[in-house]
Amino acid sequence: MAIALTVEHGPHAGLPRTEVRRRINAMIRLLQLEKSDVSFVLTNDEQIHHLNKVYRGKDRPTDVLAFAMHEGEYGSLAGDVLGDVIVSVPTARKQALSRGAAVLDEVTMLLAHGLLHLLGWDHDTAAKDRRMKAETARLCSAAEAASPRPKTARKAVAKRVKAASKPAAKRGLSRKPKAR
Repeated sequence: MAIALTVEHGPHAGLPRTEVRRRINAMIRLLQLEKSDVSFVLTNDEQIHHLNKVYRGKDRPTDVLAFAMHEGEYGSLAGDVLGDVIVSVPTARKQALSRGAAVLDEVTMLLAHGLLHLLGWDHDTAAKDRRMKAETARLCSAAEAASPRPKTARKAVAKRVKAASKPAAKRGLSRKPKAR
């Protein structure tokens, strides 16, 4: 198995490399693709715009591109090589902001979407779109479940536990109101 993650023009705020990799690995395990080769690239709008123009004839940036090795004239020669998933971080960030989501969750969704395209999934009909969205959600759930709690959440929980373990009087609580 060779799962490659390339981060271009980064690091990118809100996208710790170890966390992105952990999420990718969780999706790979869920799909039982441990023996496959696939690469994931986090890049910028300029790079994805160039790729979108050259390979798809679309002169604009996009959020995600998937280049499946099993497609085309020589697809039968690909073996365990699935292909490449490329995500534009700036576009993902804009989409996350418009949805009120974290950029990490948006990138996770785009990585899952691209990975499904590598496996032959498509959304060219309403029925296929529903199935692909459901499978993308399943992959995202597995990826998020594989993530440890963020440090800030762990610190907040530890602080609440510590405060709760103090005697009531020291926490500023009392069973009887003070006489004045």
